Amino acid sequence: MGVIKMKKFALITGASGGIGGAIAMKLAEQGYSLYLHYNENKKSVQQLLEQLQFFGGEYIPIQADLSTNKGYKKVVKNIFSLDAVIHNSGNSHYGLLNELEEEQADTLINIHVRTPLLLTKELLPKFLSKGGGNIVVISSIWGQTGAACEVAYSTVKGAQISFVKALSKEVAFNGIRVNAVAPGAVQTAMLDGFSFDELEEIKNDIPMGRLASPENIADSVSFLLSDQASYITGQVLAVNGGWHT
Repeated sequence: MGVIKMKKFALITGASGGIGGAIAMKLAEQGYSLYLHYNENKKSVQQLLEQLQFFGGEYIPIQADLSTNKGYKKVVKNIFSLDAVIHNSGNSHYGLLNELEEEQADTLINIHVRTPLLLTKELLPKFLSKGGGNIVVISSIWGQTGAACEVAYSTVKGAQISFVKALSKEVAFNGIRVNAVAPGAVQTAMLDGFSFDELEEIKNDIPMGRLASPENIADSVSFLLSDQASYITGQVLAVNGGWHT
């Protein structure tokens, strides 16, 4: 008799975005079935689902607003078997700190800090019951170095890195690895507010002379989930083309 191969399931928050979609395609190619969280961009998720059918896994869309206090609970209710979580949901805020509105701060904190913290707390028993698992947080170069005009964003991204470093120590003995990827400038809709000249200026600042593709980030996540990274936990993998090392 042949060996029955158990399905591997990964949750990707923010799967409707450029990086989330690239991660979904990469993991599906590697045999993962996926929970695909999204909020408003249902059309993007539907297009992603059509592309994923080629790989023959199970792909489950989950709609939830993670900027609200209770949004994460809607995700938890739809998760059954689980082997990996990729905390990828995000939004940015560009502007001076003294122009930051309280509502904008609340949204940034909920999406980037509160939701990953509480969602992970609720999902940990699923990892513990399996004897292990993987958590990857998509942070940012600004969480490592800070950026003027992105103080609030840098703050929440830095908090994500502290979350990774602390949680990795707490759950390592349980076979759960926790790491972060810190992208630099990635060619996604998050850069749509920048002009051509501004993007060229950014490219000129990056030693490799180009922006990252979403696939570059997906490859890094794939590595951290793999057995090749089995002794790596509590780390931040900078994927930034040599920018701000």
